[in-house]
Amino acid sequence: MSACQAQGVKFIELQFTDLLGQLKAVTIPHNKLESAIGNNVWFDGSSIEGFARIFESDMYLKLDLSTFAILPWTQNNGTITARFICDVYHPNGRPYESDPRYILKKQVQRAAQMGLVYYVGPELEFFLLKRVRDKVYPVIADHAGYFDQSFGSSVELRKEMSLALQALQIDVETLHHEVANSQHEIDFRYDDPIKTADNAVSFKYALKTLSAQHEMHATFMPKPFFGINGSGMHVHQSLFSNGENTFYDPTDHHKLSKTAKKFIAGQLKHIKAMNAILNPTINSYKRLVAGYEAPVYITWGTTNRSALIRVPKTNPDNPASTRVELRCPDPTANPYLSFAVMLAAGLDGLANETMIPIATEENVYDLSAEEMNKRKIETLPADLRAALTALKNDSVIRQVLGEDTYNKYHNIKINEWNNFCSAVTDWEKSNYLEQY
Repeated sequence: MSACQAQGVKFIELQFTDLLGQLKAVTIPHNKLESAIGNNVWFDGSSIEGFARIFESDMYLKLDLSTFAILPWTQNNGTITARFICDVYHPNGRPYESDPRYILKKQVQRAAQMGLVYYVGPELEFFLLKRVRDKVYPVIADHAGYFDQSFGSSVELRKEMSLALQALQIDVETLHHEVANSQHEIDFRYDDPIKTADNAVSFKYALKTLSAQHEMHATFMPKPFFGINGSGMHVHQSLFSNGENTFYDPTDHHKLSKTAKKFIAGQLKHIKAMNAILNPTINSYKRLVAGYEAPVYITWGTTNRSALIRVPKTNPDNPASTRVELRCPDPTANPYLSFAVMLAAGLDGLANETMIPIATEENVYDLSAEEMNKRKIETLPADLRAALTALKNDSVIRQVLGEDTYNKYHNIKINEWNNFCSAVTDWEKSNYLEQY
């Protein structure tokens, strides 16, 4: 309360996400904050995607007081607004089992019971597009490439975004132009998965808000344009125990411990099912094709950027930095669910002492089909339907969601697939309308 008064806060946003990771919020006047903290805030869960049915709609939001932050873009307009990220509860005080934040918390607690602390650092790529009055969709705003220091409006907007993220207590580390035209990346420091998922949601909210204020549009759509790279969400991961990085082993050829290798093996084992969570849209699979720096083959390696899981070079002087990078997720994924299934798959590898395959250090795209078959290198699901089938058949990943949440998620996504299959696209019209 005192922080709100000191900074002249007028409104409070109480934020949470639906099952798909879309940010939701209810706004209250600042003088209702004390009541919200003491008595929580009730809402109708039946109107939220993937939440409750009509007859069980009453739910309440419990504020996580550690997530207090001022929304920086509201500070100069007379309606200074703060936010709290919230957890969702049933009326009887039980956490709501389909709340993505709660699903992640359960996996974090599971790791803690094993004496392990999980850290993640995602890299969310995005496109900054400009709105043109006579265009239906936003268009490319620049023709710069990787690390190009162009001097257009996108560069200054990227800096403004960085300042806003820091005001939201997100520790920004680097910002730069990405490979494709109008594609950018702003990286922030790794943290525990709950804090990092909170940051990822706030990251997308801030970038979209600031872009709109500049008549621009920030999109995290994985593949908005044909013929150029799409946007991924590479995730760096590590496990600690008693303050020590459990992934490091100076005696190993790859400098990786048995723990790290079992963790990697667990993720490789379950990646097909995980993909229904990590790459959750129809468009996700337009990015996962050969030739555009997106991983397609289920492999791991150290220097190999075509591998699904890459191990960045370890530093003997800083063993705490040892980590593994999962390269297939994209930024449309719900970060809470993504980190939950990633952790669960890795822990399953530890629990079952899953054997890791031989590392693939050469470019997988250059291997012949015969060589791929010989090495038993499989591919990721080719589309959302195939990923959903893999999820259906993987009891470990389904268990992360729970059967009720799994059924809700499956129904949402299978409807999305069916709608896509029955839609008539511009490509079909271009190729068939006059020909037949």
